[in-house]
Amino acid sequence: MPALPTFPAYYTLADKLGWWALRAVGVAVLVFLLLPILVIVPLSFSASSFLAYPMPGWSLQWYENLFAAEEWGRAARNSFIVAPAATLIATVLGTLTAVGLARVQFPGKGLLMSLLIAPMVVPIVVVGVACYLFFARIGLSDSYVGLIVVHAALGAPFVVTTVLATLQGFNHNLVRASLSLGASPVETFFRVTLPVIAPGVISGALFAFATSFDEVVVTLFIAGPEQVTLPRQMFTGIRENINPTIAAVATLLTLFTTGLMLVLEWIRGRRL
Repeated sequence: MPALPTFPAYYTLADKLGWWALRAVGVAVLVFLLLPILVIVPLSFSASSFLAYPMPGWSLQWYENLFAAEEWGRAARNSFIVAPAATLIATVLGTLTAVGLARVQFPGKGLLMSLLIAPMVVPIVVVGVACYLFFARIGLSDSYVGLIVVHAALGAPFVVTTVLATLQGFNHNLVRASLSLGASPVETFFRVTLPVIAPGVISGALFAFATSFDEVVVTLFIAGPEQVTLPRQMFTGIRENINPTIAAVATLLTLFTTGLMLVLEWIRGRRL
């Protein structure tokens, strides 16, 4: 059994009760958030054609249907085309932006930061409508390019914020020393700056990838029939013909996203 916490001598009974109450509330909120996921996972192994309890039996037929269906295979392929491409663009642009912002001070820097992180706070429906109206005029709607550009714009703020947080503790004397020893700015970036901020860059890239991989609203506005991603295919399936295949996809996506978060925590642990 885990050891009980040891409280400082100055803790009163009310402090101890508050400590336990705070953790009890935290556990309750966590269970409340995880319960829908825990409920949907067994349904992906149901022998029934409906999402309902009690289940008549156990079966892998919905996973077989998932991997055999052409529409699901096309959606998975599109997701693994769009998300990595958008992540690469968001990571490169976000990292360079964060490094530039950390090095200089200028009037309006706060306003620029607000504009850069706007995709994180603007309602996603507004982003979808605006992108559709703009891309339709320049011929980028119903295209991979338009979808990748929008997903990169949605993921870049995560890279900017995580890299900026990493740069808060960066010793800029290292850059000056490298330049004074004859290294070029590009060489200094790749051999001095980037290794130090790599955990922040990787964390931002993982957030950008997860944002792109799970995004559905903008995809509904921008993507055509050939650019359907997994979240959009799930939305279509729920709207038109719901069956436990949706539960199978949701289970796999949950495992995939959980794996990304575990990698992120491992990176943070190594950083500390």
